[in-house]
Amino acid sequence: MRVHTGEKPFTCDQCGKSFSHSANLKDHMNIHTREKLHACDQCRNFFLWPSDLKKHRRVHTKEKPHSCYLCGKSFSCLQNLKEHQKIHTGVRDYVCFECEKTFISVNCLKQHQRIHTGEKPYKCSQCDKKFSHSGHLKTHERIHTGEKPYKCSQCDKRFSHSGHLKTHQRIHTGEKPCECSQCDKKFSHSGHLKTHERIHTGEKPYTCGQCGKSFTQKGNLMEHMRVHTGEKSFTCDQCGKGFTKSSSLKVHMNIHTEEKLYTCDQCDKTFLRASDLKKHLKVHTKEKPHSCYLCGKSFSCLQNLKGHQKIHTGVKEYMCFECEKTFISVNCLKQHQRIHTGEKPYKCAHCDKRFSQSGHLKTHQRIHTGEKPYKCAHCDKRFSQSGHLKTHQRIHTGEKPCECSQCDKKFSHSGHLKTHERIHTGEKPYKCSQCDKRFSHSGHLKTHQRIHIGEKPYKCSHCDKRFSQTGDLKTHERIHTGEKPYTCGQCGKSFTQKGNLMEHMRRIHSGEKPYLCSHCDKRFSQSTHLKIHERIHTGEKPYKCSHCDKRFSRSGILKKHERIHTGERPYKCLHCDKRFNDSGHLKRHQRIHTGEKPYHCTACGKRFKHSSALHNHTKNNHSK
Repeated sequence: MRVHTGEKPFTCDQCGKSFSHSANLKDHMNIHTREKLHACDQCRNFFLWPSDLKKHRRVHTKEKPHSCYLCGKSFSCLQNLKEHQKIHTGVRDYVCFECEKTFISVNCLKQHQRIHTGEKPYKCSQCDKKFSHSGHLKTHERIHTGEKPYKCSQCDKRFSHSGHLKTHQRIHTGEKPCECSQCDKKFSHSGHLKTHERIHTGEKPYTCGQCGKSFTQKGNLMEHMRVHTGEKSFTCDQCGKGFTKSSSLKVHMNIHTEEKLYTCDQCDKTFLRASDLKKHLKVHTKEKPHSCYLCGKSFSCLQNLKGHQKIHTGVKEYMCFECEKTFISVNCLKQHQRIHTGEKPYKCAHCDKRFSQSGHLKTHQRIHTGEKPYKCAHCDKRFSQSGHLKTHQRIHTGEKPCECSQCDKKFSHSGHLKTHERIHTGEKPYKCSQCDKRFSHSGHLKTHQRIHIGEKPYKCSHCDKRFSQTGDLKTHERIHTGEKPYTCGQCGKSFTQKGNLMEHMRRIHSGEKPYLCSHCDKRFSQSTHLKIHERIHTGEKPYKCSHCDKRFSRSGILKKHERIHTGERPYKCLHCDKRFNDSGHLKRHQRIHTGEKPYHCTACGKRFKHSSALHNHTKNNHSK
């Protein structure tokens, strides 16, 4: 029963191998003790028992003393004959407990059980591929050795596998043993029959994992997969163009041979196939025989109708393997894939600029031609793109079709909505390549990058000072114009910047200081002041001098320091033309001219121009 149950209660204490019989364990122990070994004088193989050696010698003598009385087949070993006879008797003693399949020998059962266990003990020495059967390994190794031991007696063609020879010989004999039960058609190969029967059953076992389309043959599925992968296995040896199908290559070759060309009698355009000419003629006749039953739109080509109907069904069977985005047609997929490949096959004849889509090129060329075919019906303004016209018309209609799902705010343009929604999601898709800082808007990134490259495109018309942002220029120009558009409602004081007004309101009127230092509990009215203050605790000095590598905690201090290297003195005295690199120094200097003494002693009332002079006076005269 242990044969059927697989129980092996006898275990070797040397290597852990188990056996179903104690005698087998005893024999096995001789491997470890090296006792009672019997050597073959032909090949020096060793055996534990003389009977095993006797059986082995028949390999060399080719002796096969045991014959089957039913079919006459001979065997060198009696056990092999007994197992063979079970083929005739139909006896299957050995059952698999996983699937209940039965077998005529324990070896056949063992081989079968490897299907369930996944065990592959036979390894190829050439490529490390593993197999569950020694016979499969032997057949596989012929790939590396090139051995083809099976020869056709009719044409001398050789094969590595006996089954392949048997199938091949049916070409010569005309034998077609595999007959279809539905239509009596015959085939030389069972695989061909199986494929044929799917015509009757409608079975399509090969399904595309990308779009769900099914096929009757594996080869058809593989050909279809090239639509998704973009693989073009068939290449023209004349011009290098690639194709997914051999038939497409064959048609293409007519371009080079100029054979079988079909000419349109309306415009002299030529075609490789009559069917292509037939489709083209509909351009001249304006015939559109294919109509969509859902919306009534008509098409000259059936394929265009099929592509259109996917808009209604929502089917998108073509997937990009780079980003998993899906598309309704192979052409849409091809256009999209150019985003990943960077391919731009359409070139402008005016400026050599390249585009990934022909439509983009057509739109671009209007820059050179000045063409603006789209006209506003309200104000006669013209546009080069239909999308620009559509967006413009919302100014007249007041339409705002793009609504935020978070706060119900509406926008006239989908791009404005998308940018707005990032306020709610916190998404910042635009990343600076220099410092990894991220932004929610591409324009903000562009402005930020000017910090790194030093670009300052906006110039003040009064003093030639330049700025990286238009907002900064506008704020600066108020110094010259004196404009202060932001006025405090409490005291009437005006400011050039909104931020300054808000800071004033917090400091003077509300006294609010909402920003608390986590290190010392000091509070600030502005977050920027807190951030600068915290650098006292952290020791952070993010601003580095480009001249001497000295670092500073504030950008203003860095700016002052760099004037040591550049020699810049932007602050000029109105009285004597003397210049200074610091506004504080200028202020102190001007007191020479004005006679101002803002610092006074609280003890005796004496006044001083500088705080240091007051400090020295107090120390020398009033300190106890």
